[in-house]
Amino acid sequence: MIALTAKDVLPHDGTSGTLVGRIWLPEAAGPAVVAVRGDGVFDVSTGFSTVSALCEQDDPAAALQAAKGTRIGDLESILANTPPDRRDRAKPWLLAPVDLQVLKAAGVTFAISMLERVIEERARGNPASAEAIRKEVVRLVGDDLSKLKPGSAEAMKLKQILIDQNAWSQYLEVGIGPDAEVFTKAPVLSSVGTGMDAGLHPKSTWNNPEPEVVMVVSSRGRIVGAALGNDVNLRDFEGRSALLLSKAKDNNASCAIGPLLRLFDRTFSLDDVRKMDVGLTVKGADGFVLDGHSSIGKISRDPTDLVAQTIGSVHQYPDGFALFLGTMFAPVKDRDTPGQGFTHKRDDIVTISAPQLGKLVNRMRGSDECEPWTFGIGELMRNLAKRKVL
Repeated sequence: MIALTAKDVLPHDGTSGTLVGRIWLPEAAGPAVVAVRGDGVFDVSTGFSTVSALCEQDDPAAALQAAKGTRIGDLESILANTPPDRRDRAKPWLLAPVDLQVLKAAGVTFAISMLERVIEERARGNPASAEAIRKEVVRLVGDDLSKLKPGSAEAMKLKQILIDQNAWSQYLEVGIGPDAEVFTKAPVLSSVGTGMDAGLHPKSTWNNPEPEVVMVVSSRGRIVGAALGNDVNLRDFEGRSALLLSKAKDNNASCAIGPLLRLFDRTFSLDDVRKMDVGLTVKGADGFVLDGHSSIGKISRDPTDLVAQTIGSVHQYPDGFALFLGTMFAPVKDRDTPGQGFTHKRDDIVTISAPQLGKLVNRMRGSDECEPWTFGIGELMRNLAKRKVL
């Protein structure tokens, strides 16, 4: 079971930043945009019917700070009511802090995760083969490509060497080539928030969490804030074929974002994101513990480059988008059988954390066991219209 407190989910500086979230309001039978402040959680839906609309403001942080709102309650009680197995559906609970934004993800943006993708590909989804292949890949490529700039002359030279040795991979192409991998992670409105169950495809036997920073971007391509994310990954599915990416990435409850969206203001900026360390802890019912981290400072492509490769003259997002920046976390610690590495088990508790963004905590279940996603765009529009907040 997950037990969350306000101290767990708030940033290290508490509510000094500009924090926006979404909660489910039972009396409205729908979601509300909220400002999380020192004196409580305030519904600001009359001014901003969606988080997307708030992010379209010229200065979203100032707009939220100026919105008085209606106090719903305290964060502590809302968090306590969020986990699905202890929820009183007559009281509010926390949701993921994005809504109409398209859920995008950048892949292979760190050298170490790039190498693991190559290993997955060569292992064809079989974890038993991974260790031997890992040694061979490191022999050919090395284990530190962090200083290699994608698309540079040095990167292209390495590419040619690997091609000559018949060791080139599609993952190396997006890892050190000029074009980033950016894909649609999940449908609009389908992400789950902190305290909720996160989903794994029930047929997957080799999978892992992916702790990441999620940039929230307006329709004009301006990065307005950040949250934490878990880009849940199925190593066996994607390892069998890159064409299974959508099945590996997009399943019920397989996209977790939270706990709150922190907007850029005088206390928090893009430079803070660039220096951010993202921590990961997995605790299993079997007593297994896995710790890891991902340092954004080691990313191969700057966040602004990834955003620029996502939006522009060839692709627009009228409601904005949320972009997972990728992870350097490579889960190689053996859980059961030596040499077979890590994979999730039912009821694993995954905690993704960063001092400036708080903690995103989820329990892992099969996607078929998680709460079904039933509240889509059409239902949201009908609900907001009925409440007369559009």
